Amino acid sequence: MGNLDGQLVGKVAVITGASTEKGLGDAIGRRYAAEGASLFLAAEGTADGLAKVSEECRKLCPGNGVVETGLFDLSKPDAPEAMIAAAVAKFGRIDVLVNNAGIRDHVKFGDFTREEFDKIVAVNVSAAFFASQAVLPTMREQGGGRIIHIASQMGHITFDNRAVYGLTKAALIHLTKTMAYELGRENIIVNAISPGPVLTQPILDRLENDPDYAETRTSYLRSGRFGKPEEVAELAYYLAVTDATYMQGTDLLIDGGYTTH
Repeated sequence: MGNLDGQLVGKVAVITGASTEKGLGDAIGRRYAAEGASLFLAAEGTADGLAKVSEECRKLCPGNGVVETGLFDLSKPDAPEAMIAAAVAKFGRIDVLVNNAGIRDHVKFGDFTREEFDKIVAVNVSAAFFASQAVLPTMREQGGGRIIHIASQMGHITFDNRAVYGLTKAALIHLTKTMAYELGRENIIVNAISPGPVLTQPILDRLENDPDYAETRTSYLRSGRFGKPEEVAELAYYLAVTDATYMQGTDLLIDGGYTTH
């Protein structure tokens, strides 16, 4: 497959959910920037966080890489389309779309409100669906592109108080397969990544507040440890640049062996 270093030079990537330091969007943005990509980083209403992440990415950009940002509430109708339009207006092309934005539930089944359900579905599924639709004309005009959905191991297994989150991630995995089937012949390559427990800010906060959490959770992990955001970013880079394009509609689990039992 050849050397994959620097394969994003001259390419443009849009990454959603990119405003959380120590988040997956942050890690993917930094990985892409280090390999020469120009970035359009999008997030909801978190200007300070987005500015901090974008500045870190700019420091890593070699050559002519550019980092632009935009604030979009992707739960709102037309926001995903507006985000894609803004990125195209800035760069004129989009080579990689990473649908990373997502929100979790911590609600016992039976206690969900309609508003909570609708919000999670809107961000975790609808935003990815409509952003992907919106990017199609640009990718078709330029002869192809890559779309990467960040799903979750919770799309494969169940867990307490994750009913809607798991539902949406399972839907995102199915959407990956459907899109790949319909778009693959146009050189628009669609795959998904399903991370397990990764040391993003929510887990770091939980570890600080619950001394038993690490032992309880890692007992399910054959790796014996939590994952690192950079490991997920490495996989996202591979999917963005690999010439192994026979891999389409695949969901790649990166969960330390969590789902092997």
